[in-house]
Amino acid sequence: MRRIAVVGGSLAGVSAARALRKQGYDGELVMVCDEPGPPYDRPPLSKSLLAGESTEAEIGLLGEGETFDADWRIGVAATGLRPAEGGVTLSDGTELRVDAVVIATGARPRQPWPDAPAGVFTLRTLDDARALRARLLPGARLVVVGAGFVGAEVASTARALGVDVTVVEALGTPLAAALGNEFGAVIAGLHAAHGVRLLCGTGVSRLVGQQYVEGVELADGRMIPADVVLVGVGVRPNVEWLAGSGLRVTDGVQCDAYGLTGIDRVVAVGDCASWYEPAVGGHSRLEHWTGARERAAIAVSSLLSGGRQRVEGRPPYFWSDQYGRTLQLAGRIAAADSVTVEEGSAAEHEFLAVYRQAGQPVAVLALGHARSFLRWRKQLAAAPTAAG
Repeated sequence: MRRIAVVGGSLAGVSAARALRKQGYDGELVMVCDEPGPPYDRPPLSKSLLAGESTEAEIGLLGEGETFDADWRIGVAATGLRPAEGGVTLSDGTELRVDAVVIATGARPRQPWPDAPAGVFTLRTLDDARALRARLLPGARLVVVGAGFVGAEVASTARALGVDVTVVEALGTPLAAALGNEFGAVIAGLHAAHGVRLLCGTGVSRLVGQQYVEGVELADGRMIPADVVLVGVGVRPNVEWLAGSGLRVTDGVQCDAYGLTGIDRVVAVGDCASWYEPAVGGHSRLEHWTGARERAAIAVSSLLSGGRQRVEGRPPYFWSDQYGRTLQLAGRIAAADSVTVEEGSAAEHEFLAVYRQAGQPVAVLALGHARSFLRWRKQLAAAPTAAG
């Protein structure tokens, strides 16, 4: 392989490029990035950047002078892939000829109201964060639709900025899918303790307003006044450009447990990739920062070795900063048959809980307790079942 294209300039794409060079690839490297500027880190968009605590320069993904000796195609998107011919078609009409492709095109927010009035936002890009930040003024009324990680973090940031915040969540508790109802209720208490109004168990029927948003009507008929609305109801993988490529694409590009797609010299990483999870016996997309970085290195190893080298990943991990506390989870709670709080108190929003299956730890969850969490995370990674 003398020419490789990495399609996507987010964390997964940059991590793949860095891994290619670190693992000894010295051929041509083409970086295809559809956004107009250099790559940046996304987690600060809902936290420090939105709060004005970080600058745009500080959230860049590239170190000073770091280019990977690559041919950077900034502001250009991939529109087609023909693996048999080694062809990647770009939006500017260019036809790239390459020997291998790393697909890292990420995802985009779901938007149930594509014709929404002004003042309605999603949050995925730097432009999104700039526009939202301009509206989060003291006294403004923000309604967050969806109490997932992005929604909860924006609620936390906005509250610290003096914004009146209401969060609407269709499920019974925030983060119920990720944490379960018991600890989702703990997060609900955290919102309430900081003056955020949380409305769970109801969806949104429509947005009210013509030119500018004025409110949110809930499925149960209640009307919530709003000057600003953030929609955080999940994402869709950016895989439409792969139509006709021969890749298996359902909810993302289907891969094995090492990033291989089944088509020679094509791997996929990040939010657009659905990797096989031996521990659960199926495919899933891992939409978290650590997964994007670690799996990029695994997929690159698979690519450069022709699939002969198998690098095992660590248990899934994510973190979320909310209201001055850090929530962390490592492992897979779906595998557990019991959970116990080992340290602190869930009622006081400072705790560490361990999930077990047949008495063996399979996941650890903490709000605070960073040192203890790190110790447990290392134990999970070292366990025989860690590789899944």
